[in-house]
Amino acid sequence: QVQLVESGGGLVQAGDSLRLSCRASGLTFSAYYMGWFRQAPGKEREFVATIGWSGSTDYADSVKGRFVISRDNTKNTVFLQMNSLKPEDTAVYTCAARYGGPGRDGYRYRGQGTQVTVSS
Repeated sequence: QVQLVESGGGLVQAGDSLRLSCRASGLTFSAYYMGWFRQAPGKEREFVATIGWSGSTDYADSVKGRFVISRDNTKNTVFLQMNSLKPEDTAVYTCAARYGGPGRDGYRYRGQGTQVTVSS
């Protein structure tokens, strides 16, 4: 079965950096766009970033210029490098897989998530 397993979350201070990882198994990695989403307490889940097999990317305006999404196709892993973190970035970050072309919704598979907490 498909599994997406995130790691790398934690507690950091404002201005710090953090790198999240997500390893995928049980799917043909090259056929999927990989994305990151986040959900803060009391808020709806929101799109953060996505990346295709060839490296094409899309970012939410709130993270553009601070976050970088990348993937290692040899290891079925997608990363989210988060720089200049702000308290409003505090959320559970979830990795997701979308079959076919790019998009900010329509992700079929999701991981369990990893908590990121940014203190001021």
